[in-house]
Amino acid sequence: RVRGKQWYQRRVRGDAPRDGECVTVVVVNDVEHGQTNGAGNTLTIGETHSDTGISDISGTVGGHSPMTEMGNNLLNLPDDENLDKQRRSSATSNTSTSSDEELPMRSLVAAMRGNKSKSWGLIKQVVHWSPFVQVYKKKYPWVQLAGHNGAFKPCDNGTILKKLTPKEFYCLTDIKNDEHMLEITPKFHGKIEKEGEEYVKLQDLLAEFDNPSVCDIKMGTRTYLEEELAKAREKLVMRKDMYEKMVKVDDKEPTEEEHKLRAVSKPRYMQWREKLSSTATLGFRIDGIKQADRDPDKNFKTVRTAPEVAYVLRKHIDYKEETRLKLLERLKEIRSTLEKSHFFRRHEVIGSSLLLVHDQPTDGVAKANIWMIDFGKTTPLLENETVNHRTPWVEGNREDGFLYGLDNLVKLFEELDQIPPPEGLQDTPQS
Repeated sequence: RVRGKQWYQRRVRGDAPRDGECVTVVVVNDVEHGQTNGAGNTLTIGETHSDTGISDISGTVGGHSPMTEMGNNLLNLPDDENLDKQRRSSATSNTSTSSDEELPMRSLVAAMRGNKSKSWGLIKQVVHWSPFVQVYKKKYPWVQLAGHNGAFKPCDNGTILKKLTPKEFYCLTDIKNDEHMLEITPKFHGKIEKEGEEYVKLQDLLAEFDNPSVCDIKMGTRTYLEEELAKAREKLVMRKDMYEKMVKVDDKEPTEEEHKLRAVSKPRYMQWREKLSSTATLGFRIDGIKQADRDPDKNFKTVRTAPEVAYVLRKHIDYKEETRLKLLERLKEIRSTLEKSHFFRRHEVIGSSLLLVHDQPTDGVAKANIWMIDFGKTTPLLENETVNHRTPWVEGNREDGFLYGLDNLVKLFEELDQIPPPEGLQDTPQS
């Protein structure tokens, strides 16, 4: 939707839009100004007004003429000075203003006082940045999968913002010096401050997909740091909340003493949790899945055996052989890359994930890719220390089992269609 002055003023104040305040939806797909896109839709940049320097806009979309209305509304947009006043007024009234939405409008008002070629480019930019298009194009529900809720914000086209943590910022900065890690991680564009908080600016991994399905796989044989375990033992506290989480999954797991206290210690809970899933046995676990047409699903805490994992992944890729082969090829590429990485040898990698993304575009050609994400717990080793990420963990050796898990994940994808389903479950593609 292309916004008129009234809607925009209300948006700056934080008010909800009223019916009729949004200009007609305009479809601009491959339409060159003054030409037709084959569906009878035209768009023309017309005469420039001498008093304002803003061009008339006319055209036909679906048999109607919304472009003239859009042009008339653009003529009445507030100028830069009034926009600044509105933003300052908004700030003093504790109402947040989205700079991401404001900037294209400010650019439009400023540049449309210039020539026609700029006008056309900026109209397309406004349509791209308009609320309707942005809501439609947002593909961020995957951030709800595994502890990411609230950590992300959309940013410029092709990037997202993630709340900055010191460890992750250090890792992302260090990764810039490792050519191998750059091949398998999101592009890092530095840090920025927004609304009083610091964020890292990252490549939006879903931007290249039309209707993506996403799977977050947490890698390694443990998801807690050695230092976390040591601190928890130093100040041993019996936790009622962790006891409740434990009995909710398995009421027979607590000992008699823990049942009496109705509490368990954090080290006990952390180690039990890893054995509950496939983390301890396979070196990875499915943390969450977002199918393209469904809500995010995090109900995989007890998916533990290879047949159970294979069953979930087959359904996730919709039994598509082309998708399986593309994901398998990328998994092997990531493994080879990590084995050559200096950064990877010199870090204890805890809580990091492989993000599997795929979709089936309308042209029928499957798209699939995988990236290594989440470095909030990744910790550098001492100067002379290295890890191979395959040796079994013994407290003190800092091994995390990342490559052990990746070896198992590669093998599972190689044999995905051969592993029988768990007993009692049907495993056939939907027609």
